Amino acid sequence: MRIDIITIFPGMFSAVLDESIIKRAQQKGKVDIFVHDLRPYSLDKHHKVDDRPFGGGSGMILQAEPIFRAVAAIKRKIKGRSRVILLCPQGKSFNHACARRLSKCSNLIFICGRYEGVDERVRQYLADEELSIGDYVLTGGELAAMVLVDSIVRLIPGVLGDKNSLNFESFEGNLLEYPQYSRPAKFRKWSVPEVLVSGAHDKISAWRKAEALKRTRQRRPDLLKK
Repeated sequence: MRIDIITIFPGMFSAVLDESIIKRAQQKGKVDIFVHDLRPYSLDKHHKVDDRPFGGGSGMILQAEPIFRAVAAIKRKIKGRSRVILLCPQGKSFNHACARRLSKCSNLIFICGRYEGVDERVRQYLADEELSIGDYVLTGGELAAMVLVDSIVRLIPGVLGDKNSLNFESFEGNLLEYPQYSRPAKFRKWSVPEVLVSGAHDKISAWRKAEALKRTRQRRPDLLKK
């Protein structure tokens, strides 16, 4: 997989892309991630990429031309089809099913919105889809891009050490994950459920399924409706 990120603050990404699982995924050749500064794609001599909105209003918006030029330049380097995603508050809510879908793409291009948004023509004629990570406003799409990259990359086959761990995570099958315990079996006055130390794998499996359903019903009943 190849992921390209277009932003006016490329320095924000090193702390996320150069650590932990995402770093190892790149080292193993499972994913190539490129962060592009939008400013060099501006035709303005000062590399300006924002301007005032027509009709008045507060703030500035990202101009269409630099974004279109950046995407075109990236696509010239890519073999095959790429999916262009605009990260903005108006987008569809990102979830685990969406991460699963995107993890099967060969090429992803993320456009990070900023200021009061982007020129509407980017939304209408360039982006294949718009995604949001929640019903709140961030100063830009950079943090949202980091969330998507982290969620998507870990689903690429071979990225995680235990391939079975993905099958028992929260949101798989629209269920939250069952309770987890580690050693010691008794900590202070609290003990691990007896079934988990019984060695009876069929009973453990049944307990985990029941607990996952119980926890989902208590904390996220909306997931059960799906």
